[in-house]
Amino acid sequence: MAHFAKLNDNDEVIEVIVVNNEELLIDGIEVEQKGIDFCENLFGGKWIQTSFNATFRKNYAGIGYTYDADRDAFISPKPSDDAVLDEITCRWVVSDVS
Repeated sequence: MAHFAKLNDNDEVIEVIVVNNEELLIDGIEVEQKGIDFCENLFGGKWIQTSFNATFRKNYAGIGYTYDADRDAFISPKPSDDAVLDEITCRWVVSDVS
């Protein structure tokens, strides 16, 4: 199954759905844009594919995450003021300084 995230105007994830892989196929090959078109035609709004196994776009999209187009990644909300974004994983790191 394929997973798609609906984004608001600020590229924040507001919904995540599962789409049958058959909806993405063109000549037997999965095409993300076909899935995006399917979601937009059915539900309206802006959609982008996410990976349940985080094999692309760094992290699986969750409600409240933000899609960063420059990094091509979904990023969770910042957990605390001292958290720093790891540019490789696009996950927040909180230093354990005591």
